[in-house]
Amino acid sequence: MLSELVGALVGLGAVGLVYVSAAARVVKQYERGIVLRFGRLLGPPRPPGFTVIVPFIDRLQKVNMQIVTLPIPAQEGITRDNVTVRVDAVVYFKVIDPASAVIQVEDYRFAVSQMAQTSLRSIIGKSDLDDLLSNREKLNQGLELMIDSPAVGWGVQIDRVEIKDVSLPDTMKRSMARQAEADRERRARIINADAELQASKKLAEAAGVMSEQPAALQLRLLQTVVAVAAEKNSTLVLPFPVELLRFLERSAPSESAGERDGTPSALGAPDRPAPDTPERPAEGTAEPAGETAPGPSEEAGAAAVHGVAQVPLGEGASAPSGEAPPELWAEPPPEEVPPTPAPASVTHDD
Repeated sequence: MLSELVGALVGLGAVGLVYVSAAARVVKQYERGIVLRFGRLLGPPRPPGFTVIVPFIDRLQKVNMQIVTLPIPAQEGITRDNVTVRVDAVVYFKVIDPASAVIQVEDYRFAVSQMAQTSLRSIIGKSDLDDLLSNREKLNQGLELMIDSPAVGWGVQIDRVEIKDVSLPDTMKRSMARQAEADRERRARIINADAELQASKKLAEAAGVMSEQPAALQLRLLQTVVAVAAEKNSTLVLPFPVELLRFLERSAPSESAGERDGTPSALGAPDRPAPDTPERPAEGTAEPAGETAPGPSEEAGAAAVHGVAQVPLGEGASAPSGEAPPELWAEPPPEEVPPTPAPASVTHDD
């Protein structure tokens, strides 16, 4: 009798142990437990910790309350400006109402994923390519609103939506590269033109200052020569200033004046033959009466001998009676050049 009682107690303890093990549940901190008794929701969600349900009658379903990272598969669409793109994104969401997430929707993860794909396609069709590439913050906010509106009834809250990547066709990439290159070239040309404008203004101011002081131009030229001569790997060609030619032209006014008046220059006299002049009468012999003295033009035609010019009488001037006009005669070299007879001097009779 005692043995049967002990056996019954052991059996009852074993059944109780099995019942307790079947009824006991542990809910983790990041989870909430939804109890369904005969298919009906029983009370509020079970908090984290140890909880007990009726075995074979209640069914406990745990719902994860953590933020879920759900990648959206890449969606291919056509933008508003008729460009084919391929966009993928990621959705961050969490369950805020465990009972609705279990009862209102069959699989809230799959539902959020499908809604995100549909919203992403809609965003692609409503946006331009430039918005997808540069204005993603605004698109992320719009995509978040589109997904969050139906997800509220599922007990799910959309925390954040991010567009990860935008893939473009190779032809579009080349076109965009050419456009960017052309735009940079345009800006470079504008910058160069602006620099030329500023440089021209500064050069005009410098030219105004140098025009007041002509020596400044020569100093600037010498500075340029020094700068170029510092590199000893090039040939320096020094320009001949025009001002020096003008200085040389002003230094010989008599020769220039003589050429303008028709009088041969002293520098060119050795190359020209001496003009025919009347023979000089012998000393002590008077000139025949009635002959007049040659005019100034004839006196100016007297040629120079061996590079030394004869100084002619001025226009309208006459020599004193019995005296010859002053003349400069060059002495011939002793052996190399034979002596040349001197031209006759002319005297004026009273």
